[in-house]
Amino acid sequence: MDRFRMFFQHFQSNSESVMNGICLLLAAVTVKLYSSFDFNCPCLARYNALYGLGLLLTPPLALFLCGLLLNRQSVVMVEEWRRPVGHRRKDLGIIRYMCSSVLQRAMVAPLVWILLALLDGKCFVCAFSNSVDPGKFLDSANMTSSQVQLFLAKVPCKEDELVRDSPARKAVSRYLRCLSQAIGWSITLFLIVVAFLARCLRPCFDQTVFLQRRYWSNYVDLEQKLFDETCCEHARDFAHRCVLHFFASMQSELWVRGLHRDPADRSLELPKSSESPEDLDGGSGKAHLRAVCSREKMDHLLSTWYSSKPPLDLVACSRRWGASLNHRVPMVVPRTRLSQHTDV
Repeated sequence: MDRFRMFFQHFQSNSESVMNGICLLLAAVTVKLYSSFDFNCPCLARYNALYGLGLLLTPPLALFLCGLLLNRQSVVMVEEWRRPVGHRRKDLGIIRYMCSSVLQRAMVAPLVWILLALLDGKCFVCAFSNSVDPGKFLDSANMTSSQVQLFLAKVPCKEDELVRDSPARKAVSRYLRCLSQAIGWSITLFLIVVAFLARCLRPCFDQTVFLQRRYWSNYVDLEQKLFDETCCEHARDFAHRCVLHFFASMQSELWVRGLHRDPADRSLELPKSSESPEDLDGGSGKAHLRAVCSREKMDHLLSTWYSSKPPLDLVACSRRWGASLNHRVPMVVPRTRLSQHTDV
């Protein structure tokens, strides 16, 4: 149980693991959807290609959009691209790295659907049955062009009376199915070769730029998460103090109107908030949250965070803002190991 809890905490704290898990889940859902889908070709010359290509391309597009919606880094990437520069410059390399990561994960489920459809061959047969050369598969000397097109349109429907026992139908269907599987296996082999080359050749190049972009892309994601968590923490604390202030005001009004039961009964009286921010903080490092005690201040801080994020230089920030930024960095003695959880 402890190992499962540790694994779950690691999976929850690592955004890349979460995105990989969502990617695999979408791929599994894609396989389940395709296996449970009932394919019925209309077997009409005008609608076969539309139905077959639509079924081959429309679900992958929907799965691609779902992958973009479920990937949190897509929103972070757009926010990083559209934000004002302010005190922090933009790095287009980080945005490109995040875009590449988002697209790679979002393309997994659509590729799974396309490969399954090509290897199965039903969509391909339905879409291109009217495009084959009829002279290679049937004797069209005694048939008009409209009869030939009708025959080819009925190829996907093997139970139709017109083509039920026709060897030409089986030949056309077998030809298109083999062509579809050949395309599917070619795409699969190509993707495997590309992934193999990318995995094997990447260590041969300088990894400095890759590590930097990976670090700062993770930083942007974690910074936004921590900012949201801090805002929620401040909202909870601010609401708590507003409620206490409301009940304290109501108690004073009851005393003024003489509606109290017993003057000696002080059980409902709330302590006066005469403590300093350090005393209110309780030693938990939250005095900076309690210092923001009005709506105007909070709105100003939120607009400042969006329009002008602080520079990524903690020493410069501490010199500029003084002691308001208290970064508790532990001093490490040389030749000693850091603990697993370092307080930054």
